[in-house]
Amino acid sequence: MRLINHAVLSVGAITLFGGETLAEGPLRELETDRPDATESPVTVDRGHFQLESSFFSFSRDDSAGTRTETWGIGESNLKYGLADNVDLQLVFTPYVRESVSVGGVETVAEDSSDLTIRLKYNLWGNDEGTTAFGLMPVVKIPTQTAISNGRWEGGLIAPFSWRAGERWGVGLQGQVDRVYDEADGDMDWEFSHTLVVGFDVTKRVGVYLEYLGVAGDRPYDSFFSGGMTYALSEMIQLDAGTLVGLNKEAEDITVFSGISWKF
Repeated sequence: MRLINHAVLSVGAITLFGGETLAEGPLRELETDRPDATESPVTVDRGHFQLESSFFSFSRDDSAGTRTETWGIGESNLKYGLADNVDLQLVFTPYVRESVSVGGVETVAEDSSDLTIRLKYNLWGNDEGTTAFGLMPVVKIPTQTAISNGRWEGGLIAPFSWRAGERWGVGLQGQVDRVYDEADGDMDWEFSHTLVVGFDVTKRVGVYLEYLGVAGDRPYDSFFSGGMTYALSEMIQLDAGTLVGLNKEAEDITVFSGISWKF
């Protein structure tokens, strides 16, 4: 779910400013899967690590007299380049607090998250070209914590990016998942799609605007997302953003901030 990179803006595999970098180096430009929902098709360089972590995230939803609030601290995606066009990713949140309030009665659960394993394979555009495309199978392993739903889940993500102009780019993504529906106690198919546009403001500051839709066994959810990034260095980037529900079925709001670092 995520996008803009360091001193230049990146949407997926899109590096703007005509490919200009802050300094010459053997590694690819920093390409991140955060902060937006659209993943990058570009992989981490072989033999290198990349850590993408949130400082915090907060979401709130009010529906049918029930308010749900969720805090997450330190949600992290640790990546390692297995080959020139393949990387392995481990996603985990060490602390999650979920509170549900109904009729003035609050129920709280605090624990760590499930573990998600992702394998990104870049089909083209890792190092050159104006477009890039990748595939990413995903498996969620239940950890049986107080936050876990106790179910194995998984899916396939297909991100695409296009360097549309010197200072802006476009990303698209389709994703299909097999997920557990607590309402009916069964496994359902879920499909999501995104469209994101990113812009350079300066060499260090980028912004993005994004649409996200989710369809499945329940009513269609639609969201608007927006945010920005700031490059501390060529391989370290800060970010902040928000996700807002556009219809009553969608979660009301999420805000977040984090950091990405390749080494």
